[in-house]
Amino acid sequence: MDNFSCHDELPCGITICDRDGIIVYMNDYAVNRQFSDRGGADLIGSSLFDCHSEVSNDKIRRLLETKEVNFYTWEKGGVKRLIYQAPWYRNGEFGGLVELCLEIPFELRHFVRD
Repeated sequence: MDNFSCHDELPCGITICDRDGIIVYMNDYAVNRQFSDRGGADLIGSSLFDCHSEVSNDKIRRLLETKEVNFYTWEKGGVKRLIYQAPWYRNGEFGGLVELCLEIPFELRHFVRD
């Protein structure tokens, strides 16, 4: 199973940037659905800071500095999404941020387990 990349065709967006905020990877969903109207695959190699507001850029800088996790939901076009942004590491060294974008139902079941 050489080059097994199960994340390429997942039904959620995956975007990864390096520690300088340069996009280094986008899976098919991110390219073709999430960011198709902003350039899709052409965004790979570009800076996150070039396509976000200054308020968002401040948050990105903070996440890159503090290596915190950030998550929230948002809605556009009748679709609700969960955004999960977290640091990624390679051999223990901070590499940048990964963002997961998942479409979720408006009414989400919640379970409490003991």
